[in-house]
Amino acid sequence: MKSTKLLDIFKDGNMVIPFYFLKNYKKLSISLDEFVFLMYLYHLGNKANFDPNHYSEELNMELPEIMNYISTLTDKKLIRVEVQKNDKGVMEEVVLLDDFYQKMSLLTVEEVNHKEEDTSSIFELIEKEFGRTLSSMEYEIIKAWLDANISEELIREALKEAVFNGVSNLRYIDKILYEWGKHNIKTKKDVELMREKRNKKGEQEKEKEADIDLELVDWNWFDEDE
Repeated sequence: MKSTKLLDIFKDGNMVIPFYFLKNYKKLSISLDEFVFLMYLYHLGNKANFDPNHYSEELNMELPEIMNYISTLTDKKLIRVEVQKNDKGVMEEVVLLDDFYQKMSLLTVEEVNHKEEDTSSIFELIEKEFGRTLSSMEYEIIKAWLDANISEELIREALKEAVFNGVSNLRYIDKILYEWGKHNIKTKKDVELMREKRNKKGEQEKEKEADIDLELVDWNWFDEDE
C-alpha cells in the first residue's frame, strides 16, 4: 500500500483506530499496511458485506492488492469470509472479524496477567526482605506507589537502600522515594549515578580528613609552646 493511499485514508477523517489496537498490532504478526486494511474492515463493522470492488473504490487501490490483503489476513486467522443468510433470507458473503476480536482479547488477558504477576512480585520481595508478612496498611502504601506510576525498578532500589541501612520500614522507603522524586531520580540508572556521586563525595571527604590528620601529626607542638 503506497504512503499516498495511506494518507488519503486518514485525510477522509472517518476511520477511528483504537489506540490499544495501534499499540499492539505488531503482536499479530502483520505489517502496517495489513493493519490499516484490517482497521478499514473494522470500521465497516463485524459483519460487513464481502465486496472487494467497493473496497478498491473506497481505498483507491487496485483489486489484486485488496484480494491479497484479504487472503493474507484470512491465512493469519484474523478475518473470515462466510456465506450467511441476511435479514431478507438472501444468502450473501460477509467478512467476519470475530477471530481478530478473540486474538485482541487474549492479548489483553495476557497483558493483565503479566501486570498482576509483576505487581505480586514486588509485594513478595518486600516481605522476603523484611522477613515478615506485610500488613493491609503496608499493602495500600505499596499499591499507592504503583498507582502513582513509581516503577517497580525504583521501588526495588529504594528497598535496597533501606535494607543497606538496616531499616525494615515502608515509611523509610516512602521517604527515599519522595526525596528521589524531588531530585528527578526515576530509573535504576539514575539511582546508580546518584550512588556513584555519593561514593565519590565520600572518598573526597576521607581524603580531606586524611590531610587534616597529617597536618596534626606534622605539627611542631614544641614550637607552639615557645
